[in-house]
Amino acid sequence: MTDNSGYSELSIGDIVTPESAGVVFDYEAEAAVTKGDPVYFSSDNKVSPAAAAQDCIGIAMKTVAAGAKVAIAGPGHIVKVKAGGSITRGKAVSGGDASKRILQLTDQLVNEGGSGNYTVYYNRKMGYAIQASTGADDLILIYLCR
Repeated sequence: MTDNSGYSELSIGDIVTPESAGVVFDYEAEAAVTKGDPVYFSSDNKVSPAAAAQDCIGIAMKTVAAGAKVAIAGPGHIVKVKAGGSITRGKAVSGGDASKRILQLTDQLVNEGGSGNYTVYYNRKMGYAIQASTGADDLILIYLCR
């Protein structure tokens, strides 16, 4: 694991930006959430950690048990995260993998001829990688935006 963030004093899930610079959500945790987990709506007004590709809304800013309120860093924040593999600086990112890490969102092939069907994952994008990751468990900063 390499800390590429430039903020070795910060933990995974800490924001670099002032809290007022972006959105911080408070939702009930439907399952236990660990600080730094990418989270998604698992029920109405409830979030769970993303342990597979999900439409994540942000990164948990604290560890809580199921049923507790959890603060979530949302759009406008720069947050320290754990990468699930190689991520190219400037590429779109999404969450998560089986270890609740951030992944590079891959481009989708589009059939411009109009005869094929495809799905565009607009909602999967959490933001952009500010730094590159060379492998799983590297620590990087991402800019959260939708």
